[in-house]
Amino acid sequence: MTISHRTIGSGAHKVLVLHDWFGTSAAWGQFLDHLDPEEFGYAFLDYRGYGDRRDVTGEFTLAEIASDALALADQLGWDTFSVVGHSMGGKAAQRILAQSPQRVRKLVGVAPVPASAYALDGDAYELFHGAAQNPAHRRAILDLVTGHRACDRWLDAMTSRSVAVSRPGAFAAYLTEWTSQDFAAKVAGSPHPVKVFVGEHDLALTPDAMRSTWLTHYPQAELEVLANSGHYPMYEVPVAFATALERFLRT
Repeated sequence: MTISHRTIGSGAHKVLVLHDWFGTSAAWGQFLDHLDPEEFGYAFLDYRGYGDRRDVTGEFTLAEIASDALALADQLGWDTFSVVGHSMGGKAAQRILAQSPQRVRKLVGVAPVPASAYALDGDAYELFHGAAQNPAHRRAILDLVTGHRACDRWLDAMTSRSVAVSRPGAFAAYLTEWTSQDFAAKVAGSPHPVKVFVGEHDLALTPDAMRSTWLTHYPQAELEVLANSGHYPMYEVPVAFATALERFLRT
């Protein structure tokens, strides 16, 4: 199966990029304009049920995302590569590390879900599990994770795009995966260089949450809190985020 994707750059350092629960391979904002195409070669993957692969059937699991990402790397002829994952994509990136650690150079989590289970209780459970069918729930989640700081126009556009580019069944299935799966034992103690970025205004995936999960799982992990950003630094602080990301990748 040929896996459709988007690419930026042709540099020697190859990077697989995995999007969030709401996004697609195209949903990275102005951040894409600031990447170095000479030093790095980026490949952006859509999950089954999303974006250019919206009609592709599957089980809609993290393991399937990881297998598709590895198949894309094979398709591109990449023996080794770094992996960047945003939010749910951060958990999927760790599945790649668990399945094929010898191929991963560096791992980057951007406001990332940990490899352990991420429990949703009470009102949060109702909010997130209602989001597959109710756009208002999606908008409320976006408002929450950006610290109630984003303008209505941006929240409305992000909500509309999320509904348009994802199949509700896939959206719901991935939620079950990223909240319930626990494979921390498979990655704990990994010697890989790891960078975790989190926005100072993210009310869900906070610096403290990263310290108790990602920084505990990975001995070489570094945490960087991005000022003036919430859950979406690629939109909120694109220049600062691109600069910080590539600084880590090239060291």
